Order: sequence, then structure tokens, then C-alpha cells
Amino acid sequence: MPDPAGEQPTAARLRRWRELLRGERDAAALYERLARAETGERREVLRELAAVERRHAAHWEDKLRAAGAEVPPPGRVPWRTRLLGLVADRWSTAAVLPLVERAEKADAGTYDAEPDAAPGMAGEERGHARTLSRLAEGRPDPRAGIARRETWHRGDRSGALRAAVFGVSDGLVSNTALVMGFAGSGSSRTALVLAGVAGLLAGAFSMAAGEYVSMSGQREMYEREIGLESRELEEDPESERDELVLLYRAKGLSRQEARRVADTIMNDRDVALDTLAREELGLDPDALGSPWSAAASSLLTFALGALVVILPYLVTSGTPAFVAAVCLFLVSLCAVGAGIGLLNGRSPWRSAGRQLLVGALAAAVTFGAGRLLGTSVS
Repeated sequence: MPDPAGEQPTAARLRRWRELLRGERDAAALYERLARAETGERREVLRELAAVERRHAAHWEDKLRAAGAEVPPPGRVPWRTRLLGLVADRWSTAAVLPLVERAEKADAGTYDAEPDAAPGMAGEERGHARTLSRLAEGRPDPRAGIARRETWHRGDRSGALRAAVFGVSDGLVSNTALVMGFAGSGSSRTALVLAGVAGLLAGAFSMAAGEYVSMSGQREMYEREIGLESRELEEDPESERDELVLLYRAKGLSRQEARRVADTIMNDRDVALDTLAREELGLDPDALGSPWSAAASSLLTFALGALVVILPYLVTSGTPAFVAAVCLFLVSLCAVGAGIGLLNGRSPWRSAGRQLLVGALAAAVTFGAGRLLGTSVS
């Protein structure tokens, strides 16, 4: 098909169309093959995904014909499709859907910048990965509803708690290891305090900057995803409704129930966008994470952990300060480890033991290295 300027498509453009055609045919064959290993509503969902891929393939066939180019005939079923089909037959589609889902996610942006794609194709391709994700999950997880009602079950969506836990642990271990290295070399009390304060400040601001940049990038990525979803909802609400129907059918609802739920949600645009963000993107629009909160938590908790080993040297020196620093360090390691275990719902004793082993090993290694360097230099 000539482009808007009336020019004939270039060879590279035609080659691109053929590649996209082959990809759509392969995807349709894969979904059809997996549907044969399923039953009921899940089989219908896979067949509908295959129908969408065939419609996309027909678009590229039409483009090639309109341009007077040869339309390649369908080739043999790819070996990957045959292999995944055999695995699905032998075990279940649950064994292969995560692989197919990852491939779909990798190709989800194929049509985002494709000028020759038909309207809606980009959104449909992104929706496939999300539908496969729901199929892989199987039945709805009742814990999701509990988490919405009982907020104490929620994870730390803002990132502040995660940053705080890692901050205090890193500050404690890294700064103690630094000070122990100086202590092993026989440095003076003044040198130990300076080293500890320098390590505290450098580490705290480094952690804060890293958390801020990391959380900012994550938040921007999430906001972009929600923005794309909002645009798709505005431009093609019917396709978004169909995606919701597929998602709820993949969760186990019948076609009629899924349509009723989707229609109810789509009646309110704000509710629809919030639901699409949660169901399709797995995001909570109200909890995308705060870069400033994560940075502040990281800075303060790293400084708190790093301060532990310095405190004894602010009061005394020599062996008493060294022994007090080691004891405070070991007690703090156990406390941090136990806290992490409790937060994760694991045994606090096991978590404390693991933290103690790792932290003590790090401090012992740097102390030994300081002792060797101090001896060799002197």
C-alpha cells in the first residue's frame, strides 16, 4: 500500500511487514495448540487470543497485497510451538504459560512505534501478556481481597520500609567493618572516629541518593504505564472492555459473568482506569512509591546503624572501646536480623543467626586485613 505521500513501500518496509506477519502466524498457532490442552472457559480464552493474532496477521497480508508484494504462504508450525504443545499435553498448560507470558511481555511494545499497525493493535498485544498472566495464576487468590480489607497484611508499597531495613543493616555492617579495619591496624582513637564519621556520612548520602534515583525511575515507569492505559481507555474503550472480559474469564468467571462485571466497571471511567491499572498492570495507583520517603528512610536508618560502632569511641578508647563496640555490633546484628524475620513472617531466631554470621564475618575479615596491613607497614 502506498504511504500517505504516494510512494511505494521500500524493500526494508516490506521485509518488516513479512516479519510481523510471520510473528503473528506463529503466535496464533501457539495459542491454538495450547487451547487443545485446555478445557472449558480457559480453552475459549486461548482460542480468542489466537483469533486476535490471526486478525493481526490478516492486516499484514492485506498491506502486502495492496502494495503488490508477494504474501508468503504459512510455513510449518515452529519447533517451539510443537515443543510447548507437547509439554502442555504431558503435564499442563500451567507448565508453559509462564514461558509464553515472558515472550509476550518482551514483544508487548512491538506496535507502539509501528506506523503501519492498525489502530488498537498495540493495546491488544500488551493485553495478551496480562491475560496470560491471569491464566497462569488460575483461580483468583482470596488473599487479594483480604489484603484490600485488612491493611496490616499489605507489603510496603511506598518503599520506605524496605529502604529502612536495608539502610540500618548496611550502615551497621559496612561502617563496623570499616572501623574494625582501622582498629586492626592499630590506628589511634581520633583516626577511628574520623573513619567512622566519614563512613557514616558517605554511606548515608550515597544510600539516600541511590534510593531517590531508583524510586523516581520506578515511579515514572509506573506513571507512564498508567498514562498509556488511560489513553487506550479514552481512544478505544471497547477494546479495554474486551480485555477486562478476557481477564475475568481467565480468572474463572463465565463469559456472561465476566461481561456483566466488565460492563459495570466501564460505566465509570475513574473506576475503569483504577481497575485496569490493578488487574492488567498489577499496580495500585494510590501507592506508587515515594522517592523522598525512601531516600529519607535510607539516610536516617543507615546513619543509625553506622553510629553504633562509633559510640564507644566517643566515650573511651583502647581495649574497653573496642570490646564495647564489638558487643554493641553483635547485639545490634541480632536485633536487626530478628526484626527482618518478624517482618517477613519467618523465624526471628534463624534470621538473627544468619545476620549475625554474615555481619560478624565481614567485620572479622576487615579486622584481619587491617591487622596484616598495619603490621607490614610498621
